[in-house]
Amino acid sequence: MRCFITGTAGFIGFHLARLLLEEGHTVHGFDGLTDYYDVRLKHRRHAMLREYPAFTATEAMLEDAAALNAAAQAAQPDVIIHLAAQAGVRYSLQNPRAYIDANLVGTFNLLEVAKVLKPRHLLMASTSSVYGANTDMPFAETQKADTPLTLYAATKKANEAMAHAYAHIHGVPTTLFRFFTVYGPWGRPDMALFKFTQGILEGRPIEIYNHGDMYRDFTYVDDLVRAIRLLIDAVPPAPEERTPERGWQPIEGDTLSPAAPWRVVNIGNSQPVRLLDFVEAIEAALGKPAIREYLPMQTGDVPVTWADCSLLKRLTGYQPQTPVHEGVRAFVGWYQRYHGGEIAP
Repeated sequence: MRCFITGTAGFIGFHLARLLLEEGHTVHGFDGLTDYYDVRLKHRRHAMLREYPAFTATEAMLEDAAALNAAAQAAQPDVIIHLAAQAGVRYSLQNPRAYIDANLVGTFNLLEVAKVLKPRHLLMASTSSVYGANTDMPFAETQKADTPLTLYAATKKANEAMAHAYAHIHGVPTTLFRFFTVYGPWGRPDMALFKFTQGILEGRPIEIYNHGDMYRDFTYVDDLVRAIRLLIDAVPPAPEERTPERGWQPIEGDTLSPAAPWRVVNIGNSQPVRLLDFVEAIEAALGKPAIREYLPMQTGDVPVTWADCSLLKRLTGYQPQTPVHEGVRAFVGWYQRYHGGEIAP
């Protein structure tokens, strides 16, 4: 396949691009390499991808419609995977404009590209944050997601709606996936695992919100990108194609739109883990206890995330299942090699 991936210098985009390159596909990446966190980490990810002859990249912002269009036109992709975004729940409280520019304007530009190129499949990242104030657990894609608690979550829910409109009008098969707390090697420095590991090693207190009484459906990055890879082949059919004569059979719990070739799919480990147990897994991997600073819940946070991934399993036969202690150990090993100089920054 010829794949066009936005966000290839980012955490998830890097891992997905590497998986596809290892399978022998061609990948063109598109990334703005913003300074939201240490740009050296982003440059190193891209440098590793450039070691593959089938990888090329454009370094530009999603908001630059001309650059995005030129890069995609040159790549002529079979599949477009849109992972680039302004990430971070808490940062959206400090710099909301960045989320409008990247997540709304940038995604609009990407949808305009897909409208013209008409790839076999357009796949886009959403987030478990769209479930917002929902309390029914586990979160299922069929639940309403109308109560976002942060602007970040609101922009991602808007992306889902924008993509549905384009899928309906222009007929581009589109899948949205809702991620649940992704972690692993080459992860983002603004996320808890990176900050906790760094703090423990440096002997600094780590901030534990809601006094540790929080649960997250931690999803190991290798599991996540394997699920995305399998979903590439699970192309949502258009309404007129859904007939037994065409070999289509309904799938229990499917989120196929009645008006478009569009669906949304959770990707999570389906095993919520208590935050304090997560901290203990990091302590065990490091062989060093944390200095814990217990704090109240932060604005925009939710006490629990828990994914119902039965639709993913029905569509792909796959279920993420890496235990947290294994995934944390892999991250800690990478972190120590990277910051110990064994992996050049």
